[in-house]
Amino acid sequence: MSAATSDPSTGASPAVVTRFAPSPTGYLHIGGARTALFNWLYARGRGGKFLLRIEDTDRARSTPEATAAILRGLAWLGLDWDGEPVSQFARASRHAEVARAMLARGAAYKCFSPPEEIEAFRAAARAEGRSTLFLSPWREADPATHPDAPFAIRLKAPRTGQTVIEDAVQGRVVWQNAELDDMVLLRSDGTPTYMHAVVVDDHDMGVTHIIRGDDHLTNAARQAQIYAAMGWPLPVFAHIPLIHGPDGKKLSKRHGAVGLEEYQKMGYPAAGLRNYLARLGWSHGDAEVFSDAEAKAWFDLSGIGRAPARLDLRKLEYVCGRQIALAEDGALLGEIEAFLAATAQPPLTAAQRDALLRALHLCKERARTLPQVLEMAQFALASRPIVPEPRAAAALDDVSRGILRELTPHLQNASWTREALEAAAAQVAEGRGMALGRLAASLRAALAGRSVSPSVFDMMLVLGRAETLARIGDAAG
Repeated sequence: MSAATSDPSTGASPAVVTRFAPSPTGYLHIGGARTALFNWLYARGRGGKFLLRIEDTDRARSTPEATAAILRGLAWLGLDWDGEPVSQFARASRHAEVARAMLARGAAYKCFSPPEEIEAFRAAARAEGRSTLFLSPWREADPATHPDAPFAIRLKAPRTGQTVIEDAVQGRVVWQNAELDDMVLLRSDGTPTYMHAVVVDDHDMGVTHIIRGDDHLTNAARQAQIYAAMGWPLPVFAHIPLIHGPDGKKLSKRHGAVGLEEYQKMGYPAAGLRNYLARLGWSHGDAEVFSDAEAKAWFDLSGIGRAPARLDLRKLEYVCGRQIALAEDGALLGEIEAFLAATAQPPLTAAQRDALLRALHLCKERARTLPQVLEMAQFALASRPIVPEPRAAAALDDVSRGILRELTPHLQNASWTREALEAAAAQVAEGRGMALGRLAASLRAALAGRSVSPSVFDMMLVLGRAETLARIGDAAG
């Protein structure tokens, strides 16, 4: 049995439907975010649907808070889903219904072996160095011999031959059926197993392509047998390699932030993270930096490599910096406001919002994170009186303040263009026999209170004539 890629009745490819199915037992980690992104890109690039299912069957560990964090993380990353999120737990009756249908058609059977008996068998097998594959004695038992006792429903899996998956990433993967057990579909307490629930949900949701981590590859063999038992078409499987840390080991907390919300709090823009994650294990030629539209048009399963990708924070910062530089000012402002909210910082006032919007074009080219943008734009967000940092204050000695007082009438009369402002400052500097850079340092301290900032003349244009002269007046004394 292998994955079908077209409708056998028409020969036409079905509409693409992908899904992301996280378990709400903790934060949404970076690997899960990349899986969601790949599913989103594949569906959106083909006019298909991207669905969200919350696999909350583990009631002991699933929490509403974790579910909310998943939804927040996906929304921040810009991965919109179609319809309402599906709760796997809420569909338990449907899972049981399918298990009973398989029982009725002879594709499954009742197993009365209690868990203690099964575990005792496996413990003995491990001790004796033989296979722990449990073969239920009830598989072919006459129903007349069935006891009046609780039972699990097990899949009657084929005992001979092979199960084959034509994986879109891993290639042809083969399992010997003799090495696969009769998996439990419905436990003796009537609850469905995760492995069974996933297949029923994917079929009922119309999922055509299952794109997930390669740690699920073995699951695909057993799940394919459920599809076959029900006579359902097999989706296309694409099992993507996991993300490793810079040291080549499986990504973990020791490598730094691994939760998606932590990346937001560190100030990486969503557009940059989307771009970086798309390139983490997938490529389109030599393209490193690209738009969402380009990613949707280019993304294909054939571009996914089989080797684990390595998280590289330097590359992430580079890509984020490029995306910040390319961003429209309005979109970047929205990213900054979301960052401030995520880090519990005070929101921008209306005046600060307007000033920052005017200043962003000065701050985008050199910044790689949103905090760096805010640092460069601090001159526009600050309010009078500007208190200079110690290093900047050194440029405001008595001589420098006198020069600022001399410059003030020139600025009052200048047309407010960069050329005119620079010419006015150059004229005063020349008259004093000093370099323009020294005067610029005094202006920088007066306008920004910093020794490093955007060009003083660009800052003047952003601040406007009245605010510029007021700040210079405060500094000149």
